[in-house]
Amino acid sequence: MRFGLMVGGHMSRIPVTGYIETARDLEARGFDTMWIPHVFGHDAITMAALVGAATERIELGTAVVPTYPRHPTAIAQQAVTAAAASSGRFTLGIGLSHPTVIENMVGLSYARRASHMREYMAVLGPLLRGEPAKFAGDEYQVDMTVEVADPQPCPVVLAALGERMLEIAGRETAGTLLWMTGFRAIEEHIVPKLTAAAREAGRPSPRVISGMHIVLTSDPDAANARMQAMLDQYQLMPSYRAMIDREGSMTPADFAIVGDEKTLDAGLARLEDIGVTDFDANILEVEEGSRERTLDYLASRCGG
Repeated sequence: MRFGLMVGGHMSRIPVTGYIETARDLEARGFDTMWIPHVFGHDAITMAALVGAATERIELGTAVVPTYPRHPTAIAQQAVTAAAASSGRFTLGIGLSHPTVIENMVGLSYARRASHMREYMAVLGPLLRGEPAKFAGDEYQVDMTVEVADPQPCPVVLAALGERMLEIAGRETAGTLLWMTGFRAIEEHIVPKLTAAAREAGRPSPRVISGMHIVLTSDPDAANARMQAMLDQYQLMPSYRAMIDREGSMTPADFAIVGDEKTLDAGLARLEDIGVTDFDANILEVEEGSRERTLDYLASRCGG
């Protein structure tokens, strides 16, 4: 299993230099990946390009860029630029987002989700491969090519929780990037459906990137109380609520890895056993020094 870190987000307020410094630190510690959220601050693809040009080894990815507000030809040009800037170390993470963002904040329709994503990938996929995109659908009509002088591979992962999104992810992308998805849902729902779709399409085994909170702490009660508050918030979003329902409980231990080293070892081993290929750590800071301790712990597992 590969190890990465989620860096940034709506409440982080990290400057551009902070992302670059963090990426260099993670690279030096041996981390495989750094995932950059795309919320209401810096543009994640642009940030990945900047960070990629300033680093040498670490993979950069977006977690995740909403598709509705951005035309697939535009995101393709941004993505191939980030891939070139990072010498092929960029992975484009995309997703539908949520009705509260797309409808209430941006003022766009959130309807036709599966057909929207199928059309989106019909345009985006060829362009990222350096091929012409010739497509006429209900939402997009495209006839163009994106060509750069320094092309690099640019894989796509799709945030997929529902069955139709998992089918699209398996058939059309390199895998999925998950958030607020517990152990049971990953094992019984995500991995089987995603893997079956990839197999039927003749594609390689998909990446399953689990974004999950983790903290090495002597005060698990405080961390679990924070996780409970997050679960209460996320269950208001239909896609996350469906994952919570699949888990059969709202116990923080089902959605996070919290405690001493033995507990963290067991949680990470379980993720690997149920088919997770990449761990995308979001470190909960619940006491002084807990972030650095957790970083050191994860770094010691990199490459193992």
